[in-house]
Formats: sequence, structure tokens, C-alpha cells
Amino acid sequence: MVVTREAVAQKLTAYLQQRVTLKDLVDWAERALMDGEFGGEDIETVGDIVARLGLADVLAFGLTWDDCITYLRRLGYAATAIVEPLSSQH
Repeated sequence: MVVTREAVAQKLTAYLQQRVTLKDLVDWAERALMDGEFGGEDIETVGDIVARLGLADVLAFGLTWDDCITYLRRLGYAATAIVEPLSSQH
């Protein structure tokens, strides 16, 4: 697997949109560290972020919204939040 900044941004986005769990994100990051080839011009940045994601299930490290925003920014992306009511009833 080739690990690029786009691939990492896609995984982080999927996590923030609750399409993948924290466990899935951590598993992907661990596999990427063991088996992946880091490609693109941002190898150092991508490698650092993937390494941190691989530790996100450890209580001492964790993964916050601010962490995700910072990682996405370092990858060249911006994140925004959309808040919607769960139902139309108030």
C-alpha cells in the first residue's frame, strides 16, 4: 500500500464522519507503518501523522478533534463542522 497525504486525509475524514471507528483508524495506521510505502513529497509529515494515529487507542495519547484538525492542516486540508438537529422536532 502506498501511503500518501491524500490517503491519510481520507482516513481521517472517514473517522471524523464516523464512517470508520477509532479501532479501524488505528489498525489502518499500524498496517501502514509496517507494510506501507510512504510516497509523495511529504514523507516526513505523513509518516509522523500515521505514527501518531497508530497510537491513538492508547489512553495517554488519544485522538481529539483538535488533533485531527491539526493533522489535516499539516496535510494541506481544512476541516469544518456541520451541526444539524437529529430530528425536526424541538
